[in-house]
Amino acid sequence: MMTFSPNNLAIAEALLQHYPSDQPQAALLPMLHLAEKEFGLVNAEVEAMIANLCKCSTVKVHNVWAFYHMYARTYRGKYHIRVCHNITCSLLGVEHLIDLMQKKLGLAGPGTTSDGMFSLERVECLGSCGTAPAMLVNEELYENLDEGKIVKLLDELRNKS
Repeated sequence: MMTFSPNNLAIAEALLQHYPSDQPQAALLPMLHLAEKEFGLVNAEVEAMIANLCKCSTVKVHNVWAFYHMYARTYRGKYHIRVCHNITCSLLGVEHLIDLMQKKLGLAGPGTTSDGMFSLERVECLGSCGTAPAMLVNEELYENLDEGKIVKLLDELRNKS
């Protein structure tokens, strides 16, 4: 059976302490985040491990995981790029910027580069309409995007690794 690393197991046990002892399933969301951080995504083995820790069924874990699209369905790159393509970003040219990123990264659409460095995903809204177009790289927000900013950022990230 899959298990957290000793450090993350201690974090998982501490998470469980934040919730009533008779409701350990209340820790499912942060537990899923922790698992995704360690394993890269949540699969059936990870679901079983979390179900065991949270004292609930694997079906419950799977249903929570499947409901929230913030959890990885496939392996993501080192730099996970989520680009808003909602109405405001679209009106301000994000489709062209997405095409530029796909071309620069060698992707035909959303996905992960063959070297595992970048993953590109379209998302509905980042709550940054006043500074659109916007995207997240991992958890850092980039706003007021244009071609120059995107090319510079992608080059910097590639050179950083």
